[in-house]
Amino acid sequence: MMQIALGVVTAIGGFIDVGAIATTALAGALFRFQLVWAVVVATACVILLAEMCGRLAAVSHHTVADAIRERLGFPYFAVPLFTEVIVDTLVLAAEIGGIAVAAHLLTGYDYRWFVIPVMLLIWGLLWYGNFTLIENGVSFLGLVALAFVVGAFLVPTPWKEVARGALPSLPSRDGAHYWFIAISIVGSVLQPFLLNFYSSGAVEEGWTVKSLNQNRIVAGVGMSFGGIIGLGILVLGAMMLGSRGIHADSFEQTALTLIGPFGKWGLWLFAFALGIACLGAALDVALNLAYAVSQGFGWNWSENLKPHEDARFAAVYTAAVPVAALIVLAIGDPLQLTMLSMALNAVIAPLIVFPLLILMNDKAYLKDHRNSVVGNVLVSCVILLAFAVAVVAIPLEVFGA
Repeated sequence: MMQIALGVVTAIGGFIDVGAIATTALAGALFRFQLVWAVVVATACVILLAEMCGRLAAVSHHTVADAIRERLGFPYFAVPLFTEVIVDTLVLAAEIGGIAVAAHLLTGYDYRWFVIPVMLLIWGLLWYGNFTLIENGVSFLGLVALAFVVGAFLVPTPWKEVARGALPSLPSRDGAHYWFIAISIVGSVLQPFLLNFYSSGAVEEGWTVKSLNQNRIVAGVGMSFGGIIGLGILVLGAMMLGSRGIHADSFEQTALTLIGPFGKWGLWLFAFALGIACLGAALDVALNLAYAVSQGFGWNWSENLKPHEDARFAAVYTAAVPVAALIVLAIGDPLQLTMLSMALNAVIAPLIVFPLLILMNDKAYLKDHRNSVVGNVLVSCVILLAFAVAVVAIPLEVFGA
């Protein structure tokens, strides 16, 4: 029977990660509840895309990467593959940095001391574990992130003002920064790796046409889980940081989002939530790098196989994890690395989202389960949003950061 854990682990890895925590907390700190709409839009988009990726996998038994390569040819697929490898490696570096920062918050030691142990932990889980262990373990531990939701109810939150923030509005000040954060929120969710990871997980679990109804539940509940936690972070950012004039320039400041409602235990909760979210994301990204490269070149792939049974698949994540760790040590400042990787994610998103529209209307792949007219209109809106985000992401990175 299909488990809801895939949706939760995908949400933790692709929604509630170092990027989402940083950007949503910053949104609340600087603009109070004005950017609630960005979280709502991002959640709706990712639910729609995840459902389609799961449907593609269940009906055709193809992942997104595999189907794009087969349908559009390797010359086209080589472009998103090349760019995704670069961006995913940067995202993986940001997640490793996030775990190291979580350890720093608990111990007081410089985060750099933890980068190599974190690298070994991630590689060890991938090498010795299987998909079920990663899926169930991370999804269970990731429930600690609900502390952000509980915390939002423990402080005197003006919920009517929060509700008004769900309607898009123009910024009252600092427009470039406002739109940069809005783009970063969307970019932290519309991550190309999330779509292929979700479809690869569906293939790993052997989904079939009989799984379609459950796929809708998994996508809807799992991604909504991430969206609700994102809203909790934004609310606490507004109440605990913005109200005190704190701009969330570091993860130490961001930790105040939980220290406020939970006192001394808040630091532990924040560090654990940050560490688990980043661990889930790091495993997702590293696996997706191996998935995408292996599927692109037609290699044997599965996290459920022993490394010697799909050696090239294992070699990809074995190479990617230490490279990402070296980036953290070389560049430093995990928060800045996070914001850059989120902006670059937004840039390459159209390369993955646009082909999905073609695939979801292909009878050879979807048979009688192709997109409806409404589905095509909705995904077309997401594509337009993705292109718009891609066009303005880098200028806003320069002028809005």
